[in-house]
Amino acid sequence: MLEISDSCDVLIVGARCAGAATAILLARAGYDVRLIDHAREIGDALSTHALMRPGVAMLDRLGVLPRIIQADTPAVTRTRFAYGQVDQLDIAIRPMGGAAGLYAPRRYVLDRILCDAAVSAGAVLSLGTKFDAVVRDASGRVVGAELRLRDGTRKTLRANLVVGADGRNSTVAQAVGARTICQDPRHASIAFGYFDGIPNEGYRWHFDAGLQVGLIPTTDGKHCVFGACRPSEFDERFGHAPLSGIVGSLSQWEPGISSHLAQDGGGEPLRRFAGAPGHIRECAGPGWALVGDAGCYMDPATAHGITEALLDAGRLASSWIEDQGSLGAYRDRRDAHTMAMFAITQRIASFDWDLDELVSLHVDLNNEMRSELAGVDGMLVSRGARDWRTEPGAAFPIRREVGHGGATFARQQGSDIG
Repeated sequence: MLEISDSCDVLIVGARCAGAATAILLARAGYDVRLIDHAREIGDALSTHALMRPGVAMLDRLGVLPRIIQADTPAVTRTRFAYGQVDQLDIAIRPMGGAAGLYAPRRYVLDRILCDAAVSAGAVLSLGTKFDAVVRDASGRVVGAELRLRDGTRKTLRANLVVGADGRNSTVAQAVGARTICQDPRHASIAFGYFDGIPNEGYRWHFDAGLQVGLIPTTDGKHCVFGACRPSEFDERFGHAPLSGIVGSLSQWEPGISSHLAQDGGGEPLRRFAGAPGHIRECAGPGWALVGDAGCYMDPATAHGITEALLDAGRLASSWIEDQGSLGAYRDRRDAHTMAMFAITQRIASFDWDLDELVSLHVDLNNEMRSELAGVDGMLVSRGARDWRTEPGAAFPIRREVGHGGATFARQQGSDIG
């Protein structure tokens, strides 16, 4: 186990994508960074896997995208939207920077690569290390943490900044008393699995009343295939027989793949996620900050979680470096984007929409992702990186047509899903 000294500049609790990316950026800037995780190894995790355009831009700027591609993560060069049985879009995704398209790596690939990069940048990684409590000074400022090491030894680590990157049930958020500023009980329930033998035709997102089905090309030639619906309908649709539910739901759009899934059965056990309420917590206070799901957990309905985690890492690191230890800019940057994205995502997750309304929500989502993408270049991520703001295209290649009966569908050549 790596030795932890008695003090450091930054302690990051949680070594998944949000925490590891934050560690990379701060360690490269010359800070003494300690990155801990209670897990004894970085394995797989519940995830949509799908990276959106701002997330791919962040990975490119972090310099880890080549390793993710080398780990047999295929490029996603097309995306398909189906709204009921009538309207479909099939759109090419332009290559940008070092990316041939978008990517959806398994988490045991993505998170390990980010952890390796953090260590290479100079961060000290300690797995099997548990966060117990924060340490405060006489003014109440957080100045460190009480830790329990892999061998059971307890240690106090002093730090100028303690970062919680430990997920939606963050113990750091609880310890610092982070206030919940927004909560939304609406959420979807999901059944999903991993399957071989599906051709890579990009992201495929299918929607109908009360239903979403998706196919996401991921590492090692597999696809993550999922079905989502309201929690009240989950048992009937997917809960008792998830494979049959996914097969039946998918058959109206992809009958050939549906038949394949029924015969293949999946190489890994199918999984269920009942869902959880969404929240936005205040993301910073005296001596502490939260990134990723610890600060904002939104439903997987828009597959934006990994992208949001990477953006948080960039926002926090840039603010800390630029403002020499001030967190005000991080709060402002995070809240400026997260509030709108959260509202759109939770609305989509509710399934309380008709298909025209859903198209409008996707337009709004697209606009928010454009704004996020523009903000990536303002982050102190790496020097000499491609200016992603100059690139055309955005997230959901859908626009509103005025005067034609509400939301309609329009192809935009060369547009991108994000």
